[in-house]
Amino acid sequence: MTTQDTLTIAGRAYSSRLLVGTGKYKDFEQTRAALDASGTEIVTVAIRRTNIGQNAGEPNLLDYVPPSKFTLLPNTAGCYSADDAVRTLRLARELLDGHDLVKLEVLGDPHTLFPNMPETLKATKTLVDDGFKVMVYCTDDPIQCRMLEDLGAVAVMPLASLIGSGMGILNPWNLRLIIEQARVPIVVDAGVGTASDAAIAMELGCDAVLMNTAIAGARDPILMASAMKKGVEAGREAFLAGRMPKKLYSGAPSSPTEGLITAGPASGGAK
Repeated sequence: MTTQDTLTIAGRAYSSRLLVGTGKYKDFEQTRAALDASGTEIVTVAIRRTNIGQNAGEPNLLDYVPPSKFTLLPNTAGCYSADDAVRTLRLARELLDGHDLVKLEVLGDPHTLFPNMPETLKATKTLVDDGFKVMVYCTDDPIQCRMLEDLGAVAVMPLASLIGSGMGILNPWNLRLIIEQARVPIVVDAGVGTASDAAIAMELGCDAVLMNTAIAGARDPILMASAMKKGVEAGREAFLAGRMPKKLYSGAPSSPTEGLITAGPASGGAK
């Protein structure tokens, strides 16, 4: 990729198109090592599950993931209503000295962690009206994604498959529809399991990929973080390059045929 190919969210440019979560690692040291290996510049923080200063005397994530190096993306993991999500992000803004870039997720049930879209839309409107720059986790429904954009979301984040499932992209056709209509960045969020999933998302034209469990749940999280970095970069380059058309078969050889040494006309025999 060229140095000019940057991801722009809420007016700020980033060189990495991989966003990484900070949960599920064995400790904060491993969290930081994985983030460094991934090359990420934007990291999500589950405000209800991670100490960023609200619990005095406990280890603080910000000691390992400082805002001076990373753009923090407070999220509402574990929230099941618009009111709860809005309250959580207002707390995050206070803890982070007015930080306004946030990730909204309002879940529908604890089993699938599927988004509750009516509550998500409600929370998006409230947060945008309150001055937040909202990135929104949502279903891969093109109509709902357009509604979120119309409400003022700075990025729309459709799931590839269920959170933590590692099932990869189950509906690439919907993602293509979402990408084609979008005027804000489209970030695949949830369901990525390995580097090839990230590459496919980027080849489809997504602007970025967000993941947590795919890295933290790997046998070697640091090595997987490095693999995800390469997968995202390869997928982006392939998208920019433009793949060849798919064909059922082709008689055209891949190597030039001009100038090949061929046998002369057969001598004798019937003509």
